Amino acid sequence: MRPLEAARAACESFLPGLLDRLADVPLPQLEAPGSPALGHFRACGGPALVIPKEYGGFGADPLEAMAVTRALAARAPSLAVATTMHHFSVATLFSLAASVRSSGMEWALLEGVAEQRLLVASGFAEGRPGQGILSPTMTARKAEGGYLIDGAKKPCSLAHSMDLLTASAALPTDDGGSQMAVLLIPRQTDGLTVHPFWASRALAGAESDEVRLTDVFVDEQLLMPNTADPGELDDLQTVGLIWFELLISSCYLGMVSALVERAVDGRRGTESDRARALIRLETAAQLLEGVARRVRDGETGNGALAQALAARYGAQDALGDARDQAVELLGGTAFMGSSDVSVLAAASHGIGFHPPSRTSFTGPYLEHVAGAPLRLA
Repeated sequence: MRPLEAARAACESFLPGLLDRLADVPLPQLEAPGSPALGHFRACGGPALVIPKEYGGFGADPLEAMAVTRALAARAPSLAVATTMHHFSVATLFSLAASVRSSGMEWALLEGVAEQRLLVASGFAEGRPGQGILSPTMTARKAEGGYLIDGAKKPCSLAHSMDLLTASAALPTDDGGSQMAVLLIPRQTDGLTVHPFWASRALAGAESDEVRLTDVFVDEQLLMPNTADPGELDDLQTVGLIWFELLISSCYLGMVSALVERAVDGRRGTESDRARALIRLETAAQLLEGVARRVRDGETGNGALAQALAARYGAQDALGDARDQAVELLGGTAFMGSSDVSVLAAASHGIGFHPPSRTSFTGPYLEHVAGAPLRLA
């Protein structure tokens, strides 16, 4: 299947040998707790994928990063989902490094991530029913030289393998209010602990357990305040969310690609049946890639985020159709004879659980089309 082969070629060009390493491990083992996939990703330089070359990274643009993610997800879904959280956090960091708000320390941090192959976890609001995507998940108390942070993130992918945690917190202000900020917290910081949480077999290899913070001190130099009005996105959040929506959607594109490839290569059903599944699959791919090209060419504002979200929901529908068609074409024998089909099919449902929900996006999207700022609080 040419689109998936092209994605695999992109993965090999950026992360040589990674797909071969993953191919040596059965899918159920890759998807289980304690999976070796993250170790292989780190060994092949994966943490540097989207970091710009001037900071020691590989400089993959959004379109290239999506292709790599698609290829990885077709082989190891949990790895793709977990490392998307890393890329999302890193994209926020390199956007800050290039902005007027840069403190100058971001370049050193990015070089450290690339050189030492560090993994960065994301502790934002994802996974909490009814929780706004911009709502802080941690609370903060002023301390000398920084803040003491309390709170928890569950689930938090990369909980066991992370070297750094990014999180959101409500910082107290002098007028008695609060301001959201993004925090950078080293894994070995006192008060940061990891606890069991994820009970599902689907995507169990993503290390999505609970990360708990109790009186964790964060130096004020490791804070990135939100400069936007309440409920609105600042420029750094916007860039980070665009990368997140494109890459997380590419994870599920890869999982469904693996199912459709099995049906096509096995010549299941009629030519019309196989073409229908392929068309729905590539509909999703084209929606996402169209936005990625615009972002690559410099569109990173509110409008680009709205396009990314619209593409994500359109892709979500198309991938659901392609998945169902592929599983039906593969038939009961394939489903019963190996766990691979059920593992991929179950994992692919996860696209509907990532923020923001379709319902919470509808109103803000209509207002945005009419000319208002996109608000996702």
